Amino acid sequence: MAESFEAEKGRASAWFRALRDEIVAAFEALEDSQVSGPFADLPPGRFEVTETRRASDGGADAGGGLMSVMRGGRVFEKIGVNVSTVFGTLGARAQAAMAARGVPGMAEDPRFWASGVSLVAHMQNPHTPAVHMNTRMFWTPGAWWFGGGSDLNPCIEYPEDTADFHRVLEARCAPHGADLYPRFKAWADEYFFVPHRGRARGVGGIFYDDLNSGDWEADFAFTQDVGRAFLPAFMPLVERRRNLAWDEAEKEAQLVHRGLYAEYNLVYDRGTKFGLETGHDANAVLMSLPPVAKWI
Repeated sequence: MAESFEAEKGRASAWFRALRDEIVAAFEALEDSQVSGPFADLPPGRFEVTETRRASDGGADAGGGLMSVMRGGRVFEKIGVNVSTVFGTLGARAQAAMAARGVPGMAEDPRFWASGVSLVAHMQNPHTPAVHMNTRMFWTPGAWWFGGGSDLNPCIEYPEDTADFHRVLEARCAPHGADLYPRFKAWADEYFFVPHRGRARGVGGIFYDDLNSGDWEADFAFTQDVGRAFLPAFMPLVERRRNLAWDEAEKEAQLVHRGLYAEYNLVYDRGTKFGLETGHDANAVLMSLPPVAKWI
């Protein structure tokens, strides 16, 4: 059986909040920078912050977090950066799903604790790629583990952007084991594949779940490095593309690609399903959806 890990839970929760604060500050600073094109006259975007709560039977405290969403900025059309720490008892369907995954003790004891940070950014300029990042820790009376990753979702693909994004991720994975980047890159390629479209939703990144090497400190350190890799991997791409000229055909391509992103998140994404099944704030769970999308 897993120990209570109360100190470790507190450390993980605090670090996810600190990562959230760093990303929010970096993106608001980017909104303050010079922008050319049709969005240059807009005021710099700012995050609207809302407290979220997890619904629970009987009104007991079940945790919550912060949903931070920016809409209609000069660089970001919509971005959400959520952080939460929730706990309680899983419902029957979520318990059965996790037991089927082989989570130790889950069939007998449905208690859980989970904390993490998650973001999805949809950009104004169609040359600037959308992006997703998530890091999290999960605990049950029988097990603990980490998960997360990040992936790039351009509608107009630039091979050099893809290469630079992956290069940063590989470099951050390397100190923790030479096998991690190729293994978690392959996992991302498989996980972010859209079966009914027969294609990936983007150009990949890394993805991992159920990470428990038996060394909590080592797994937490790796997860921290995955989170720290995000801004160095993504911000240079934004700087490179955010002021490129675009036309209506390219904007149309962006909106159609967003439809693919929405399909994946609503049909296949594990985090979306878990959040809705466990009673977390639906607006926070679905903040990943784009503001506008099209289908052919």
